[in-house]
Amino acid sequence: MTLNGDPAPVLVVLHQETSTPGRIGQMLARRGHRLDIRRPRFGDPLPATLAGHAGAIVFGGPMSANDGEDWIRREIDWIGVPLKENRPFFGICLGAQLLVRHLGGRVGAHPRGAMEVGWYPLHPTAEARDLLPWPQQVYQWHREG
Repeated sequence: MTLNGDPAPVLVVLHQETSTPGRIGQMLARRGHRLDIRRPRFGDPLPATLAGHAGAIVFGGPMSANDGEDWIRREIDWIGVPLKENRPFFGICLGAQLLVRHLGGRVGAHPRGAMEVGWYPLHPTAEARDLLPWPQQVYQWHREG
């Protein structure tokens, strides 16, 4: 999607005061996208529509998709915006868990208390490989899934 001939901005949702979109943000910037960074945990509103955005990326954080804070419930509800508008949505870690909750699924601890910590391989689809240059491995730290 473009606005005035330029790539539309990508909505980036972060959950910590000092976190950044890191490598993903750098790749998007190289493709000409501006980043519209929002931190709902700290009072930033999420847009009522993604009509002016190329898509949305919701990043992770140390909190749980099961936490009862109002901002988490609002963010879970907000995920309906990109889904209803059929806009690209990428949930990473907590972002994926919030998506699961929005769709009515469960997020919880492993039944035997296992955690996922360390480097894990990525296996992008052919479509994803055409979209971005993905790393071969990513570092993960999950206590819920």
